[in-house]
Amino acid sequence: MNYERNNLLKDYSTDVQKLFLEMMLEDAASYVRVQNIYNPENFDRNLRTAAAFIKEHSEQFKTLPDRAQIAAATGIKLNAVPDLNEGHYDWFMTEFEAFTRRQELERAILKAADLLEKGDYDPVEKLIKDAVQISLTKDMGTDYFADPAARINKYFNSGGQVSTGWPQMDRLLYGGFSRGELNIFAGGSGSGKSLVMMNIALNWLQQGMSGVYITLELSEELTSLRTDAMLTNMSTKEIRKDIDSTELKVKMVAKKAGQYRVKGLPAQSNVNDIRAYLKEVQIQTGIRVDFVMVDYLDLVMPVSAKVSPNDLFVKDKYVSEELRNLAKELGILLVTASQLNRSAVEEMEFDHSHISGGISKINTADNVFGIFTSRSMKERGKYQIQCMKSRSSTGVGQKIDLEYNIETMRITDEGGDENGYNKPQSSIMDSIKAKSQIAASANSAWAAPADGTHAWDKPMVKHGDVVKVTAEVQSNKLKQLLGQIKAS
Repeated sequence: MNYERNNLLKDYSTDVQKLFLEMMLEDAASYVRVQNIYNPENFDRNLRTAAAFIKEHSEQFKTLPDRAQIAAATGIKLNAVPDLNEGHYDWFMTEFEAFTRRQELERAILKAADLLEKGDYDPVEKLIKDAVQISLTKDMGTDYFADPAARINKYFNSGGQVSTGWPQMDRLLYGGFSRGELNIFAGGSGSGKSLVMMNIALNWLQQGMSGVYITLELSEELTSLRTDAMLTNMSTKEIRKDIDSTELKVKMVAKKAGQYRVKGLPAQSNVNDIRAYLKEVQIQTGIRVDFVMVDYLDLVMPVSAKVSPNDLFVKDKYVSEELRNLAKELGILLVTASQLNRSAVEEMEFDHSHISGGISKINTADNVFGIFTSRSMKERGKYQIQCMKSRSSTGVGQKIDLEYNIETMRITDEGGDENGYNKPQSSIMDSIKAKSQIAASANSAWAAPADGTHAWDKPMVKHGDVVKVTAEVQSNKLKQLLGQIKAS
């Protein structure tokens, strides 16, 4: 760290910069190795034209120019450097990396000062961060054949695979969510996107993890009250009547659960606002944040570009990329939600076209789920979730049915089969239809009327496998009316 700091303060003279160019011309491989950070703008004005000529020539002709070519084109004479060995090039690689980082940081600071003067604060952090993080590629990647077992274990273990608390979803995702990924729950207005996120957060808290729920829509108090209901198994009405019992139950759970913060941010906040808050939480409370819930993506604005809130496709593209980068940067579980558009209201199968703002956020996300629910489904205690996209599993298109308590707003998984998924159903509608059919009594033999009477004179008539319910007509006036209708 001290070495890097000293390099940032080091003054790279014109002679040193000239030596960099001369050493590159001696060994084309060295130029190729620094090509990803090579920028002619970093060189002194007296050398900049030569540096630019080297870059342009190598890109166009796929070879470094001769010294005579450089002298003829730019008027700058670069000398040969004989007897260079591996140690000299190690020095070159280290010093050129430090030189580039210093020059880029200096230019970023000057540009940031101009932006601050204009009141444009958002791009400043990215400018400085990009400059400081400049480095040569030293990571050689994964040696595929070296240690297959260690490579596979690293993916399944160090990557996260944290249980969602819902066994059916865990099996769908081969274990659960992974750290550093972006997970989106999409649903229509009133479908319970926030409830799903709150329930997953509570599941993780009860596993001992700590996290933050960031709400850009609901108040901190309402979000917390809903969590109270889920945690205590009490309705909000019961909580209001018995606050003391609620407090006792919450404190009892807190002894075994992780730490939890609920933070309200104004709509159109950006990822930097979220990052700053998370940093402050860690500094002031010492909490190691394991998960972050962002309620919800559509209300977040991008940092890296100025975009109109009306241009949903571009806005959501930048926001989803920035949220995913945040998850990777902090190594956290990140869950957010998105709105479905109007065309999805009556649909029983969701696809990418139903997501508000288009496919841009779907392309970035690692896992996307559609929420099927309605008021009547909630009253029957049912939630259905469809996997719309998954990078890490083959569960796309599959659905899971969850149990819902309308009083406590708790969503649980009680229908999971220990050996696999629930038996597939074509849709919730098919399930509803199946349950709404009235089974015939085992002691009754229903048949079509053979006595010439009308169908409505019989209590029930069976056609095929469906039993239809009819009513006996006891009113003479009604019989007469029906007879007139038939006659006409």
